[in-house]
Amino acid sequence: MRTWIRSLRPFDAVSIHTIIERTVDLREAERFIRLFHAENPGAGDLLSRLRQVVTDVARHGTYTHTPEELQFGARVAWRNNDRCIGRLYWRSLKVRDRRTISSAEGVALECVEHLRQATGDGRIRPTITVFAPDAPARPGPRILNEQLIRYAGHRARDGSVIGDPRAAELTALARELGWRGGLGRFDVLPLIIRPGFGEPLLCHLPGDAVLEVPIEHPEYRWFADLGLRWHAVPAISNMCLEIGGICYPCAPFNGWYMGAEIGARNLADATRYDQLPVVAERLGLDTSTERSLWRDHALVELNVAVLHSFDRAGVTMTDHHTESRRFLTHLEREESAGRVCPADWSWIVPPISGAATPVFHRYYDQSTLTPAYVPRH
Repeated sequence: MRTWIRSLRPFDAVSIHTIIERTVDLREAERFIRLFHAENPGAGDLLSRLRQVVTDVARHGTYTHTPEELQFGARVAWRNNDRCIGRLYWRSLKVRDRRTISSAEGVALECVEHLRQATGDGRIRPTITVFAPDAPARPGPRILNEQLIRYAGHRARDGSVIGDPRAAELTALARELGWRGGLGRFDVLPLIIRPGFGEPLLCHLPGDAVLEVPIEHPEYRWFADLGLRWHAVPAISNMCLEIGGICYPCAPFNGWYMGAEIGARNLADATRYDQLPVVAERLGLDTSTERSLWRDHALVELNVAVLHSFDRAGVTMTDHHTESRRFLTHLEREESAGRVCPADWSWIVPPISGAATPVFHRYYDQSTLTPAYVPRH
């Protein structure tokens, strides 16, 4: 199995140690421990646990979450994610506790296993794998990729990009580090993993860990000739899972796709795969004027194709109308439980037919809650 792992020389001259010299903020630690005990009445004596946390922070500058606290914290971080419309199933998140792993090789092996388990032959399961946290003078590992699976963006001499322009910078870095990938539009990038100390690692994802869906249309047979496809699991890998003042900088997590994420953004955006002009041309639409609404027509057909293809392949996916209703159910449940449900309107409203969904016609609380998934330093 190790044939797809390659060790590399360090490439980042900037030390990351300076950002984790501070000790854990005891106020954040106490806030989380109290929250955990409030929602888990059988967790034991609160004051005893708080004393233990204070003692550990005084001695070591940090403390260790119990497995139960970690699972709760990861799930609540999803519950608190104001940019995610799919939070209704936050309690079902599978938490893989891999905090003893800090080596780049160990992270690589577990990321591959994460993808295999989360994919489930198409029945996608929300999953998070949590690796070693940052601690004073002991940084945790980091994955440089935005997601565990991303397609390369090969920059040509004329400045154009073959593949995904969003990944052009990471693709260039991977090549500098020795990646010898092809020049196709859907080349899966290797993972670039940086341990807390030591050399970074280039990890080529094996084929059985990356399920892909070819994009076809239920009515237009020519759609398959466009050669489009997308991967089944959206696994975010560049965020910090922050629980009670502790940052887990390497904690890749996934849900399943909403069709519009692929059909209205990844494949449609002019700064990504820019397929609307291509689809419009094949549909015979008038692209000489915006008043023909050719973009809208092409966008709908592209989204129809994505949903149809995932259904045909037996891969879990939701549509934006269904997911909007589910989100309002989640909102109602949170309000009934006496909890705030933060939401960023610009992320919750789908990127297609927004006004036709129920989430469009209201405002949301903008509170910042913890635990949370936050941008990583």
